[in-house]
This record gives sequence, structure tokens and C-alpha cells, in this order.
Amino acid sequence: MTTLLDLTVPRTLDALVERFADGHRGFEVEAWLFEGPKARRAAEARLKAVGVTARIRSAYKPLVHHFLEEMPAPTGSLTIELPTHDAAPEGRFKLEAYPLAGLIGKAELAFTKGSEPLAYRVRAGEGPWVRVFAPNKLVTDHLEAMTLTPCGWLRVLDAAGAVAEDGPIKTEYETVFHEVMAAIARHRWPATQPFFPALEISASLPGIEIELAYGDEVLSTSEALHEEFYFSIGEYLKHRAGLAAGARTLQPGQIIPDIVTADGPARVVVTVSDKTERTPLAGPDRLEDADRPLAPAQIAALTDALGGEIRDIPSIQGRSVLARVYDGEGPAFLLSAAQHANETSGIVGALRAAQQLRAEKQRFAFVPCENPDGYALHHQLRVRNPRHMHHAARYSALGDDVEAREAPPLHEKAARLDLIEAVGARLHLNLHGYPAHEWTRPLTGYIPTGFALWTIPKGMFLIFRHLPGLGDKARPFLEALTAHLAEDAALAAFNATQLATWKAHAGEVPFPVFNGIPCMIGEHTRQTVPFQLITEYPDETIYGDAFRLAHTTQLRATLGAVRLLREGYL
Repeated sequence: MTTLLDLTVPRTLDALVERFADGHRGFEVEAWLFEGPKARRAAEARLKAVGVTARIRSAYKPLVHHFLEEMPAPTGSLTIELPTHDAAPEGRFKLEAYPLAGLIGKAELAFTKGSEPLAYRVRAGEGPWVRVFAPNKLVTDHLEAMTLTPCGWLRVLDAAGAVAEDGPIKTEYETVFHEVMAAIARHRWPATQPFFPALEISASLPGIEIELAYGDEVLSTSEALHEEFYFSIGEYLKHRAGLAAGARTLQPGQIIPDIVTADGPARVVVTVSDKTERTPLAGPDRLEDADRPLAPAQIAALTDALGGEIRDIPSIQGRSVLARVYDGEGPAFLLSAAQHANETSGIVGALRAAQQLRAEKQRFAFVPCENPDGYALHHQLRVRNPRHMHHAARYSALGDDVEAREAPPLHEKAARLDLIEAVGARLHLNLHGYPAHEWTRPLTGYIPTGFALWTIPKGMFLIFRHLPGLGDKARPFLEALTAHLAEDAALAAFNATQLATWKAHAGEVPFPVFNGIPCMIGEHTRQTVPFQLITEYPDETIYGDAFRLAHTTQLRATLGAVRLLREGYL
């Protein structure tokens, strides 16, 4: 094991209290930090005891925190003027206000363009305008680009009421991130990929962990830091390797951020290791009403129980890709799940569908978990953070997207290609998921680079891909399938709610909506089947009844698509 960084950073909140604890009676202090409300209120009380008036707010999603902590819930109309900083991407501050549309009940919400670069203005009904500061600064990011990012901020009035200080301060949250990225940039990486078996970033630091009263939404600075580390390190290594920003073929190895929220100083350790052990979690008792992701051993046992021709292929770390071929009748297809291993409802839905299709004697090929190494990592990361989306488990042990792998050895990708050829599949049913709550990267511009369409959920939707000349099949197929899915009242209500909140914060969905279900349609020349249906359910962090609706929807989408295939829609 090689240690790249072992760093302890003092807690900014404690340093602030210590700074003003002596000799500052009569001062007024406003600060914005990456801290939860309980710690901020305690610090305010400590300063009040020594004669300092303090208000310490959240630097992360300050407008949402304003409604949670300082403003009563509106009952009529609510107007919000948005910041207008020249360096902010279009829609950035409207997204940062998410999920206000879902939190304010029946109040009518209107966003308008404001006049200040770093402040919202809020008005409930005909009441007074209230200014809500949004601390941000321009930074040079890990790719040498200038980016507007949320930051710590300190504003101080002395005892005479004069401004003594008003500007950004570097918090421990920001310091940890930038020091890790500097350590990555300093290290002499090998000339060839993969650069490491595992790059582990273990961090504990103060922060915000709040569950919101809307959907699956949470405020989590530790989850956001996981996303920052995983994607920023990958982007840096991709840039260093000379690959395009959108390439999915980089094979750096497994990048593993493990971030927890804790009081006291921040601590971060970065190591390169050959760690492959994974801590298993217990799965649900029964498949059909599973309330959480399956354990890896359950997936294997359930697949074995289905019988069929075994065509197992080893993963990068030596796990079995549970590939199966089933003889039978009807037009053949491939059913797969967990190409992205943190998208877990598809596995349950695929296994439930496979059981029924076997009973119907359908001919098809099956792989319930295309990325077993990523799935094992997902179980490890869920031990400490079960409600985080864990995109570190999205890709393979090589760090690439299984679908995008081009050069041998193909490992997991070989299973997909082998199964398609084995049955002559006309359709690939590829079950996916995506974040069930907001996905943010606050230290690199807030909106996840390359994933703007995925930053907030928009309900269950479908992606339909076809080879050239087959586009006329798309709309009839999708209209029939979505009509079938919309028969589920729970799904219809779920989608209606999510789409309304999406519209309020992101505008109209940029693709057709059939029967309340958005559908993306595209021609793809490189896929190896005539048609591919990709299901997308917001599932990465859900449990209980929400998880049951997710995998039941995956089941219904699969069986509905197979029925339409049999009826000649494709």
C-alpha cells in the first residue's frame, strides 16, 4: 500500500468561535459554512455568551436552508429572484433551489431573473422582499478551468457597525477536496492503464446530513464529496491520458471514496492498494417483495435456480458474470441489469421477470448483474452510508463503463456479446436506474459535469435505441408500453409529482412524454441488436415501499416489452 496523503484539517467552525471568543464584544458576525444546523446554533450560542452576535448559515444550498431554518412555509404565492452571475451556467441557481417546489405544498412558485450576482431575493405573497446571500467564488478547477463554486464566507461588523471583513474563507470541506486533488496531481502515475487496483479516499469531516420532507430528497455534504472525488479524479486522469471529456473508456482502476460525517477536525487519507475484499450485507427475505438490494449470493442462488445453459465469464476481479441461455419459444432477446452496479432495482425486476418467462417457456438470454465487481463495492459502501448514491460503484473494477469497453480482454462485456449471438437477440432489455435524489458537485460548479439531465429525478422514463432504418418502430412500441405502465396508479402518481417538480426547477423535459412517461428515442449505429430498450427508474438510494414500486415497475416494463415483441411491434 502506498499513502499519497494523510492530512488533518482544523474545523473551521471551531476556529471561528476561537477567533471571536475574546476581545470582540459588540461585534456582529455572519458566516456561511458547510455545517449542519445543530452545530451552527451551538456555535452561535457560544459567541453570544461572550457578547458577539452571530448568525452562521449553510454555504451549501443556502436558499433551501433559509426555508428550513428562517422562513415560515408560504401558503400563497412565492416569488424568487435568481442570482445572475456571468460565470454560472444557465439554470444553475434554479437547480440549486431544488426541491423547493416539492417542499412548499400548494403554494404557487415563480422564478424570475434577479439583478444580483450572488443573492436570491424572496417574496411570499405581497410581503417584503428578503435577500438570501449565496456565497460563491471563482476557482481554478482540476482541469485548469475557471469555475464558480459555493464556498465559505465571513462578514464581520465591528462594535461601531463598520464592515471589518466581507469575503470568502476557505473551509475544511474545501481544503480536504483541493488537497486530495493536489496529491493526485503530484503523484507519478504509471504510463499505462490501469494505474492502480484501488485508489481509496477515506475521509471524516463535519457536514450536513438532513432528510427532507419530499420524496427521497436529502441534503448531504458527505455524499456530495464522494461524488466530487470520484468524478474529479476520473476527469483529471482522463484529461492526463488525452481522452475526450465524454469518453467512457478510461481504465484507471477502482476509485473508492468512503466519506463519513463526524464532529471534530477533518481527516483524509489517500492510498493506493490492491484491496478487493468486500463486506457483504444481508439481502431481503423474499424476491417478490424485496425492500432493499439483493446480496450477491442471493443473485447467484436465484439465477442457478432458473437452470438453463451456463455461459459464465469471469469479471476483472474473478467474480462470475452469471450469464445464462434458456431454450424455448418466441422471438429471442437479451435481458440484463446492473451495467451500472449502483442501480439496483433492475436486478430484482429482471430476476422476477426471468422466473415468469421461464414458466412461459420463452427463449431468451439473461445476465442479472453485468457488473459484479461494482456491485460488490456498492455493498461495501452501503455499510456506512446506505442512503448515498455511490457512483464509485457505477463502473467496473477497471473504472470503465462495461458497455463502452472496446479492447480485449473484454471480460464482462464478453458476456453481453456472447449472449446476443447465442440467441440471435432482436431486442436487448437493459434495466437501469439513476439518482432518486438530487446529485450535486458543489466544489466544481454544482451541476455534475456531463450529467446535467440527471441531476434531479424526473420519474420513471425510457430510452429506446434502434439501428438505422428502424426508427418507425419506436413511437408505436413506446406508446403501447407506456400505456401499459401507466395502468399502475402508484407509478402514474409518482411520475406526475416528479415531472411537476422537474418542470419547476429545470423546465420542460427535453424529449417526448407518452402517457406520463418521458421517452428518449435515438438511432445508434454501433449496437449489436436492432433494438435496445433501457429502463431508467430513480432507484439508487431507495428502500421499503419505494424500492418495491421500483422493481415492480422494472418487472412490468420487461414483461410488457416482451409481450409487444411477441405481437410484432418490433
